[in-house]
Amino acid sequence: MDFDYTTMGNRIRLRRKELHLTQSDFSKKLGISQNHISAIECGTQHLSFELFISICDTLHINPDYLINGCTHTTNTPLQIMNSLNLCDKSCIELARRFAELLVELYPNEDKQK
Repeated sequence: MDFDYTTMGNRIRLRRKELHLTQSDFSKKLGISQNHISAIECGTQHLSFELFISICDTLHINPDYLINGCTHTTNTPLQIMNSLNLCDKSCIELARRFAELLVELYPNEDKQK
């Protein structure tokens, strides 16, 4: 089975940018070189399990997001995800828009630092 490291690297890059982290800052947090991060984001460098977990922790994302593109954050309650699995596409889109509105109206100041 071939794994798409390029797609995973793109997801890492997108989330890093969402958090306003440079490759340099991100690499320092992980204790690796900026070149290594660049290669991971390009999909040319495979990562160890330990580094994969560190990336998930640093970016505050669920491993499923990096692997499958599912769920965006580690703190999404399982009950909400299970309920959304029972909804049709229009309900899921409405829930997504509602969540974006909540974030806009009530940002988590701790996550933005």
